Amino acid sequence: MAVTDEAIEKIKEMIVSGILRPGDRLPKESELAAELGLSRNSLREAVRALSLIRILDVRQGDGTYVTSLDPQLLLEAMGFVVDFHRDDTVLEFLAVRRILEPAATAMACARISEVELDALSARLDALGSHPSVEELVAGDLEFHRTIVRSSGNSVLCSLLDGLSGPATRARIWGGLAQEDAVGRTLHEHRGILAALRDRDAEAARSWAAVHIASVEQWLRSTL
Repeated sequence: MAVTDEAIEKIKEMIVSGILRPGDRLPKESELAAELGLSRNSLREAVRALSLIRILDVRQGDGTYVTSLDPQLLLEAMGFVVDFHRDDTVLEFLAVRRILEPAATAMACARISEVELDALSARLDALGSHPSVEELVAGDLEFHRTIVRSSGNSVLCSLLDGLSGPATRARIWGGLAQEDAVGRTLHEHRGILAALRDRDAEAARSWAAVHIASVEQWLRSTL
């Protein structure tokens, strides 16, 4: 493992220093191993590890490339980890979301378009009074993702996407449906939308904080 770690660090240094840039193709395995003073096996393991976290892209028959290194791509791995959370850590993930998402919602006030707000409002209307859990999960993902994307900060958007993926949302919405809390939660969504229409950043921040805190409170009572 120590040898593989060394190989990972050497490839990382090549990327950080600019020797390898986004989209660049890595030299052939034998050449790169010789250049870095590594065995081909340790290099192969390092490439495999870096491809799992979206640093490298291994294309069969074509070679290995540095990815775009886009924040959304790199932070996908975090969402994968969050889906494997234990019950005693899910609240910690939600607490981080409670810190970040109200700020992102406030930032979106100045940037989100009326067209986007109309589309979100129409989707809320389309859910009706008895939506399925699957519909709720899809709607919730789109609702919050659209707003956070409008913050204009791609890193913040990717972080929040990773903190509460489909698996976590399905669990939460399934529980809320059983507790007959769906109406209250959708009311909070409408409160967020109203504040965004008014371009009232502080109201939008407050509604978002209340919304996430109410989910957190429900989840705390079920653990």
